[in-house]
Amino acid sequence: MKQYIPFLLLFILMSCNAQKKRTLTGKSEFQLEMNAKFKDASKSPLTKKGLKKFKGLDFFPIDEKYKVTAKLTKTPDAPLFKFPTTTNRVVTYKKYGVVSFIIDNKEFELDIYQDEHPKEEYKDYLFLPFLDKTNGKTSYAGGRFVEVYTTDEQQNGTITIDFNKAYNPYCAYSNRYSCPITPRNNYLDIKIEAGVMTYKK
Repeated sequence: MKQYIPFLLLFILMSCNAQKKRTLTGKSEFQLEMNAKFKDASKSPLTKKGLKKFKGLDFFPIDEKYKVTAKLTKTPDAPLFKFPTTTNRVVTYKKYGVVSFIIDNKEFELDIYQDEHPKEEYKDYLFLPFLDKTNGKTSYAGGRFVEVYTTDEQQNGTITIDFNKAYNPYCAYSNRYSCPITPRNNYLDIKIEAGVMTYKK
């Protein structure tokens, strides 16, 4: 029996290490879901090299001041907007409206968009790209996105935007993707220290 003990201990140690490797990090449901997706080879935007060494995305600390109630002014008659991308592809969105909100006693506004022809499962999705003072420093240089939903709209004309759920376009992780380029007018003259940080390749 004694001769099997070293092998048993080795097996337990390997099992513990494997369990430790499978543990997902994150301090919110959003962070856990992001890390789970990035760790899943069938869904991850990471390169094979990036996936192999992936231990979890870096996030800014969660800060409730970046979860704002914004006034939504819809723009049903706005013309279609053709987004240039990081490749020759062009994607077309409808300008859904303008969201205005306050952070640190300063007023800001952003244009918010909707896919021209969304698939059924994405019919409630709104696209909110933005730039801010962290870009190229602690966050991705090309700006970040926030998913907002038409189902989040309130009868009083407001909608919740949680910048703690801001994420990078897939182009931040691999050059095999074609990503919409954030319009310059969606620049926020403030540091949005929330959401996903710069990915270190």
